[in-house]
Amino acid sequence: MAGAEHPLLSTEIVNRGIEPSGPDAGSPTFSVRVRRRLPDFLQSVNLRHVKLGYHYLINHAVYVTTIPVLVLVFSAEISSLNREEIWRRLWVEARYDLATVLAFVGMLVFSISGYFMSRPRPIYLVDFACYKPSDDLKMSKQEFIEQARKSGKFDEPSLEFQQRILKFSGIGDETYVPKSVMAPGNCANMKEGREEATAVIFGAMDELFEKTRIRPKDVGILVVNCSLFNPTPSLSAMIVNHYKMRSNIISFNLGGMGCSAGIIALDLAQDMLQSNPNNYAVVVSTEMVTFNWYTGRNRSMMIPNCYFRMGCSALLLSNRRRDQRRAKYKLEHIVRTHKGADDRSFRCVIQEEDEDQKKGLTISRDLVEVGGQALKANITTLGPLVLPFSEQLIFFATLATRFLFGAGEVSKPYIPDYKLAFEHFCIQAASKSVLAELQRNLELTDDNLEAARATLHRFGNTSSSSIWYEMAYLEAKEKVRRGDRVWQLAFGSGFKCNSAVWRSLRRVKKPARNPWLDSLERYPAAIME
Repeated sequence: MAGAEHPLLSTEIVNRGIEPSGPDAGSPTFSVRVRRRLPDFLQSVNLRHVKLGYHYLINHAVYVTTIPVLVLVFSAEISSLNREEIWRRLWVEARYDLATVLAFVGMLVFSISGYFMSRPRPIYLVDFACYKPSDDLKMSKQEFIEQARKSGKFDEPSLEFQQRILKFSGIGDETYVPKSVMAPGNCANMKEGREEATAVIFGAMDELFEKTRIRPKDVGILVVNCSLFNPTPSLSAMIVNHYKMRSNIISFNLGGMGCSAGIIALDLAQDMLQSNPNNYAVVVSTEMVTFNWYTGRNRSMMIPNCYFRMGCSALLLSNRRRDQRRAKYKLEHIVRTHKGADDRSFRCVIQEEDEDQKKGLTISRDLVEVGGQALKANITTLGPLVLPFSEQLIFFATLATRFLFGAGEVSKPYIPDYKLAFEHFCIQAASKSVLAELQRNLELTDDNLEAARATLHRFGNTSSSSIWYEMAYLEAKEKVRRGDRVWQLAFGSGFKCNSAVWRSLRRVKKPARNPWLDSLERYPAAIME
């Protein structure tokens, strides 16, 4: 119908003011503008990329919508006037335009102020420390089997199984194991767990305070994550007591969240820093080998014995803008994925008792497949935030084709080239097979996985702290330049896959204290043998 309004068109009557000259001088003039509306994308497309785009738009609506509207209104008003008319309105008819000018300036100031007040505070990583145990705790793969045999806790078939696992694990001969796990009797008790916790946590934090030159009382936020050892009082309370931290410190103790809990703790610290200005936060990530040592005959439960080793990391975060000058990195993004709604994902890594009522950690055969599904969901969310536009366009086109025409039209889904988004990769050093599978799926190079493989070989799987031993490797090799982006990727029980993205604020020189200094020259050659 001629009189019906077009669904994508809208009309607007614009007041052009008083006609200054001509036959209609002194009369008000109006014009009709026809505008084209945006189509309703939500009714036609339901892809994660578009959802993230709208999520970003809503979060930044104050300055995304208000400022352009003000600029358009001001431009439309100015474009209808010549130079003499603008001068006359500003000076000759000041009374007429004063209210308009003041209103415009007021709205502009309000929008700019709203932008600066609503945007999140930058989170800086001032420095971090990784605990390096003493040399008397080093244990080669052969010594591991010999000591396990002497302890009398395993029969010969169990020892042979663990020896086969170690042979193809990617772990070297200089990883660290607590002495108590090879001693006769039960080592998985609170006493041994506390002793290991005291050694690794205080060792990492002492180094952190020394490197950053801040006092423990300056810390306003403390987040500790340890998945399987959760005593009372908590590990965070143990830290507060040891360092005599202030009474109003905001402290958290995360337990049972697996190897990806380090990024979860980082996310929690970020949220606390956003709501507590001018503050420092310390994040401690660790796991206790002693308390989780399995001495039964269930082969699935023996696997963690072969991979997990002593380790701990401690980070100092700041939301103080003046700390930008001395900070190493700025936190860009955190993306968390939780697949716990799926029963198979939930049970692929679970703590339970075996048939002899011995506590251990069961690793399912579905772990790699479940991890791949969690990774797919995580990188699909992360991609639009970090990938260049060309990669996003190809990825989006592939997803749209599969969505509209079915998977049969596209034989293989397009995997974005994440090497274009990051200069460095810190992927959790879980095992040799897991790293190989990730390299194949993400199409990464050997150089991209050098830090992960070196960390697995030198320190073993230190759980949630392993990504920080990898970051320490990059720094020791002096690979991090100003502006470089670092992707930290970790997996954990539940099942969870979490990503953190950092941007380097300066070129990072080889630190004076670093867990790699005594073995750096042997890598990457050692992992090629």
